[in-house]
Amino acid sequence: MLISQIKDASGKIIVAVREEGGQARAVNNADSVYALALEAANGGKSLADVISARGYGDVIDLEEVYAEGRFLPPITHPDPAHLHLTGTGLTHLGSAATRDSMHKKTSETSEETLTDSMKMFKMGLENGKPKAGEKGVQPEWFYKGNGHVATAPGAALISPSFALDGGEEPEMAGIYVISDKGEAFRIGFAVSNEFSDHVTERMNYLYLAHSKLRPASFGPEIRVGAPPADIRGTSRILRDGKVIFEKPFLSGEDNMSHTFANLEYHHFKYGLFRAPGEVHVHMFGTATLSFADGVKPEAGDVFEIEAAGFGLPLRNALRVEMEEAIVIGQL
Repeated sequence: MLISQIKDASGKIIVAVREEGGQARAVNNADSVYALALEAANGGKSLADVISARGYGDVIDLEEVYAEGRFLPPITHPDPAHLHLTGTGLTHLGSAATRDSMHKKTSETSEETLTDSMKMFKMGLENGKPKAGEKGVQPEWFYKGNGHVATAPGAALISPSFALDGGEEPEMAGIYVISDKGEAFRIGFAVSNEFSDHVTERMNYLYLAHSKLRPASFGPEIRVGAPPADIRGTSRILRDGKVIFEKPFLSGEDNMSHTFANLEYHHFKYGLFRAPGEVHVHMFGTATLSFADGVKPEAGDVFEIEAAGFGLPLRNALRVEMEEAIVIGQL
């Protein structure tokens, strides 16, 4: 089942559901995906059962919704400060060539001369997929922001004036709500663009935290339930309507050095991230970047990311913010 959120002419949220390849229909008496998910989490029910009990209304043309700019992020929180955008890196094996290169480096280079990134990657290869009942190694982790920078599909990803780059990262994102008892429940997975500043990151790895404090987009639809083990997608950039970059990306546990369960455990082991009623959008990393191929996105370029089985492509244009004066007052 695929679930999304759109807004009507008055700004009211409409929840739409469909099966892959099928027509979308409005869910009756649904205030939001957030409200439905919390009802399921607090009531010990599946999200599908909660939706089915409400029934379905009008047919919705999602392509028309996209063209009219009426998609919302597929989950929102009534208070955006309580939606958290986070992620993990160095989690994917990448292409066969990259994998062979990394294995060669980790096996033939002494531990003392490995970069911290390569050490982290090696740790994931060795213990990112623990046996049942065991805890694996913790991954790299980063914070991107809250619901104020969660960008709707079709809306512009805004690169700040001080940024040195604004580039895409095609990833899968896990979507979670926290029940009234402080338990994390996964709704499903969505395609995401973990938009970042790769030039700043490349200057010094300790700038990674700065490079990640950018907007992100995900959706338009959430695939409810467990993901396939092998996820195959495409990431492209269009300039003036023409493709200037296109490359496949792989995700899913068959193509990762960690299990989703291990990455989820190391995020939600912190009580800070299990506050009742909150929403988490956690991005699981990638191995495909246009930046690695020497592409420099420009204002007006459109990022398009899609993966089979996850609904409509995610599209966002790049916009560069005008410089603004930063005033720090004294109270």
